[in-house]
Amino acid sequence: MHAMNRGDTICALATAPGMAALAVIRLSGKKSFTIIDSLFQNIKGKKKEFEKATAYSLHFGKIVDGEQIIDEVLVSVFKGPRSYTGEDTIEISCHGSTYIQQTLLQALLRKGARMAEAGEFTLRAFLNGKLDLSQAEAVSDLISSENASAHKVALQQLRGGYSDIMQALRQQLVDFASLIELELDFAEEDVEFANREKLTSLVMGLLQEIKTLQKSFTEGNVLKSGVSVLIAGKPNVGKSTLLNALLNEERAIVSEIAGTTRDVIEDYLVIDGIQFRFMDTAGIRITNDSIEKIGVEKTHQQAGKSAILLYVADPEQSNADEIKTEIQELRNNSGNLESPVITIINKSDKYGYEKLQQQYASLNELVILSAKQGQHIETLKAKLASAALHSNEQGGHTIVSSARHAESLHLAATALEKVLQGIKNNLSTDLLAFELKDSIFHLGMITGEIYTDDLLENIFSKFCIGK
Repeated sequence: MHAMNRGDTICALATAPGMAALAVIRLSGKKSFTIIDSLFQNIKGKKKEFEKATAYSLHFGKIVDGEQIIDEVLVSVFKGPRSYTGEDTIEISCHGSTYIQQTLLQALLRKGARMAEAGEFTLRAFLNGKLDLSQAEAVSDLISSENASAHKVALQQLRGGYSDIMQALRQQLVDFASLIELELDFAEEDVEFANREKLTSLVMGLLQEIKTLQKSFTEGNVLKSGVSVLIAGKPNVGKSTLLNALLNEERAIVSEIAGTTRDVIEDYLVIDGIQFRFMDTAGIRITNDSIEKIGVEKTHQQAGKSAILLYVADPEQSNADEIKTEIQELRNNSGNLESPVITIINKSDKYGYEKLQQQYASLNELVILSAKQGQHIETLKAKLASAALHSNEQGGHTIVSSARHAESLHLAATALEKVLQGIKNNLSTDLLAFELKDSIFHLGMITGEIYTDDLLENIFSKFCIGK
């Protein structure tokens, strides 16, 4: 993929394909100014030398290919190295006709550009030192962010706070590794440059920081993919009706026959900038129906993995003490003893809101509502947002949201554990040096201080073409 000549001038559509009011075509590389010179005329029909144009300037004119006027455009000039890619860059804002987009791109190709590959603009930004690798990955996350939480995590990473932490951790190891290497150079003199107590203290401190970052991956993954919410309860208490009321559409099958939801139904909703992933599952009850038993087992499995549990109850089926027992049984059967539980007493339109408030006053995190009538759904949404913020309190700390970064942190921590063990067992200096280098390598893979072509291929192939 990226084995192609990185000295080529590349072009691509930077906006979404298809018809629109406007489209932006991006051109980057050493021939960018020459290529646009050959096509651009001002409104009076005069040519322009973009090499001499002021950096960060805008130029209104027309694109003319031979005798054909393609479009009236606005050309933006970015001179390297002070551009997104670090190279001379041109952005052409044209009208959003698909014909104009394709004709303009074909003209750029005939003049010496080639089509960019997926993520190649950001790849060049990385290779030219404009972004480190974790920041480059954050560009993709920022583009794909669909809620405020995911946007916040991606933006924090793009701004480099995460990179600064990684580089500081790695630099401390590099400094000590150089002292270890010095010992190897003076092995015959039996000199110790790297104080083992200080090294132990350093490694223990680094391990603590890495473990904190590793722990944040669960949080980062939740913020990126959505807070998982399980809707559980006995059959026919209104779980599917509640899901429909939350989503404001007929998403789940609603039936008067108990036990009709036998599989997991999943949908997404953004509340107060937080994306929630709702799962409506089979009702929990003792049954001889083998298919329904499988559904109940799936409910327990999903409950074990959910960040928040919504337990829906019908006043006709369970009193307050029975609900407490049912929730505890769900926790025990799923193994999930930590996730917050919001208890929902449904069918307030039938039994009366005030009466139910008194009847179930002993329950914690209680919401009384009518799923069928859509009453007090907003109260539940507020409770969900509060529970999500409580269980995933960001507090401004650095959050790991990439599985690749989490794996590199795990490998770095494993190597550092071996360093500690080696110091304890009075391991030879050369073996200590090996484990230190290993941890330095894995931390360097996060920010791109160390990388392979295969790694770059894997990361940037997931980008859109024009980024």
